[in-house]
Formats: sequence, structure tokens, C-alpha cells
Amino acid sequence: MDPKKSRLNLPAALESSMRLDTSLTHFPVMPKSPSPKKVIYGDRFIPCRSSSRLETFTVVEKCSSAKEGTNDLYLRLLRAELFGTETFPLSPAGGEQGSPQSPNKNMFRFKIDHSSPSSPLSGIVTGQDGGPECSTPPKPPRKVSKAPHKVLDAPSLQDDFYLNLVDWSSQNVLAVGLGTCVYLWNASTSKVTKLCDLGNRDGVCSVQWTREGSYLAIGTSLGDIQIWDGARSKKIRTMGGHQTRTGVLAWSSCILASGSRDKNIVQHDLRIPNDFINKLSGHRSEVCGLKWSHDDRELASGGNDNQLLIWNQRSQQPVLKFTEHTAAVKAMAWSPHQQGLLASGGGTADRCIRFWNTSKSNMLKCVDTGSQVCSLAWSKNVNELVSTHGYSQNQIMLWKYPSMSKIATLTGHTMRVLYLATSPDGQTIVTGAGDETLRFWNVFPSVKSKTIVRDFGAWSMGRSHIR
Repeated sequence: MDPKKSRLNLPAALESSMRLDTSLTHFPVMPKSPSPKKVIYGDRFIPCRSSSRLETFTVVEKCSSAKEGTNDLYLRLLRAELFGTETFPLSPAGGEQGSPQSPNKNMFRFKIDHSSPSSPLSGIVTGQDGGPECSTPPKPPRKVSKAPHKVLDAPSLQDDFYLNLVDWSSQNVLAVGLGTCVYLWNASTSKVTKLCDLGNRDGVCSVQWTREGSYLAIGTSLGDIQIWDGARSKKIRTMGGHQTRTGVLAWSSCILASGSRDKNIVQHDLRIPNDFINKLSGHRSEVCGLKWSHDDRELASGGNDNQLLIWNQRSQQPVLKFTEHTAAVKAMAWSPHQQGLLASGGGTADRCIRFWNTSKSNMLKCVDTGSQVCSLAWSKNVNELVSTHGYSQNQIMLWKYPSMSKIATLTGHTMRVLYLATSPDGQTIVTGAGDETLRFWNVFPSVKSKTIVRDFGAWSMGRSHIR
């Protein structure tokens, strides 16, 4: 073979640098591999770190294109965490003063790997040092007793969705309509007083205390409204205005609104001799829900026509009309915590609690409760509300607003829970049902700013009668 043909076609400079050194007289001999029977395994294993994401565990920093020395501060922090600051004090790096140390003393702190968006820990908030940011643990849910602490027998308590037969005054006196009679039960002394008997031709359809708790209005089956002085057990006057039964009443400061099966809302003023001062016509069926706002500027009315209407003090026509409910609207309550916030509940075909902003004329939220909503009450101490239900669960539900997360569900009534009233201190509710019982439940907390002493010393855990 011609030596000239065996040469590579390379430049002279490169060819001289690649010339083989022929001064070696022999090649090193590779040792023979040992027999398989004599293999000895050592205890040292060096893994390949190229495929290990050690930067995730704060052991190795990710490579960056920055110049050397950018990780000096991190190394000083790591040494301080491992060995303490006394041995390796932090010194300024890059002209900056020492950074604050992490309160976490763990050797390796797991960091979020931002390169993998599907990481289950991607929602954790991290601090500046890469460790999880310490946050206040959530408060445990408030415990609510699932059993009533008092039960009263209430014979002849009617099972009628359109009536309102229970109310609790600011002077701690409970008024209950039983058949043709109205009974007063003093919660401080457990004393029962028979206030009146309307006779065989009439019946009690609604009761409502004034805000001061001195006068009680009674709506009758004949459409009349009687005003009684509860302390003296004396009737003040009788007012007309309706042609049929008066199933719902609502007091403002000085005006009494009444709703009837005749589809009308009548406003009465005790300061003048006339039976009524105004008549509002807007519903196409029986009016079964009435509530004045806390500032007395708006009156909400609900009817068997599935409508929720809002009236003001001077209007002859409703200023707002909501038709989203698909059943009778009896349950309603104004929030004491937010002006213009109204909650309303629908009957069996609706089952929803809806929240309205009457200032902006829109619906804020709708919650399907799964049962007929019979009544609503807002806590004056905390932003919570309670609802009572009929078909088909007959339960009492406690809600947290605005999340509407369920705090507790109370059961015990064997028929639909039609009636609801709140104690003066805002902690206890009383519920009445077609099973002819009144049950008292502690559901709301006390006022945080001051301690309220409840005078329930005369209450017994046993069962007693209201008449």
C-alpha cells in the first residue's frame, strides 16, 4: 500500500498537531476481569445527578447564566441553618446587609417546583426563602347543641303555612296563638298568662309585638286587628280594613302593616282614630309575608302568587318586584349587618333561599335548601341566619353568610317547622310546628363586645305546657 495514499488530506498545521507519538514502545496492558465467583461489591455508590431534581429540595441551586458568586448569600444562609449563626456569621454579600433568616430550622425544606404546573402543591403560598409561609390555622367550627333545651306543649297550634302564630318580645315574653286564644309565656319566670279568647266565631291568625315589647297586635280570622297591652292584659282598640283573615303583621316604629287573604296590605297608625291610613294592592293572591327594614324605609311583602315586592313609605305601587321564586314567599328577613340586604325563602315547589340587594335591585345569591322554606331569622350578634323547613325534612338549618356554608342542622320536630322567633339577647330561637310543640334552641353566640346574662334560671329541661 502506498504510504502517500494512506495519508489524510489535512492542512499542514493540523496534520503536525495530530501526529502520533511513536516514542512509546508498548501499550499498557488492561487487567483481566475477575472471575464471577470472586466479584467483590463496595459500599460506595455515586449516582448520576444530572437526572435528579435536587434543586427542588433546596440542596442544589438551579443553574443560571449569571456570573459566579451570585449564590454566595444562599450558601451562607444554608451554612447558618445547618450549623448555627454563631459558627458561621452572615456577612454582607454583593454590598447588601445580611438577609433575615428563616424561622424554619429544618435541614431540607421542600420548595414548590414551579416547572411542573400539575404539582399537587402548586397552590401553597411560599415565603421569600422558598419555604411554606406560616399562616393562622382555620378556626374550628362553632359547636351548636343538636337538642332543644326546652320543650313546651302547644295544643291547637295550627299546621297552616300562611299563618304567623309565634313572636318573642323585647321584654322576654313569648306570645303564641292557639286556636281562638292567645297565651303569653314569660321566659324569665316561666309564667303562663291567657291574654284573650276570641270566641267560637273567630280565630287567631297572626301575632306581632311592637319593637318596645309593650303592645301586641293580633290578626283574626274575620279580618280584624286587635291591639292589646301585654303588661296589663287589656285590649286597647280594634281596627278593621280586611275582608278575610289577617295572616301576617309587621310593626315599624309607629306603623302597623297587615297582610290578608284579600290580597291587600293595609297600614294602620295608632295615633289617629281611623282604622287605616293606606291600602297597598300589588299581589294577586294571599299576602303571607311582611317585614319592615331596620330603618323603616322599606317594606317587603311576599305572597302566594310567588312574588316578592318592595314598597317604600310613600309608594302606592311597589318600587321593586322580584319574580324569581317559583312558590309562595312567606319567609323573609332583613340583614341587621348590611343595609338593603334581604333574604327570602320559597315554598315546596321552590325550596330556595334568595338574597337581594334592594339598593341595586338585583339578586345576589340563591341556595337550594332541599325543603320548603317556612321562616327566616338573621342573628343580630354575628353574620349568620337560621331557616326552618317543612316538606320534606322538617329541619332547622343554621347558615354562615355570605358563604352560606352550613353550620348545623337541627331535627326533632315531626311535622313542618312553620313558626320561628328570636330571643331578645339574640342567642336563642323558638320554633313551632304542626306537631303542637314549641322547642327552644341555643344557636347563636353572644355579643363579643359585652357579656349578656340570660335570665333563664326558671327554665327546666323537662317538658311543660303553655296552657
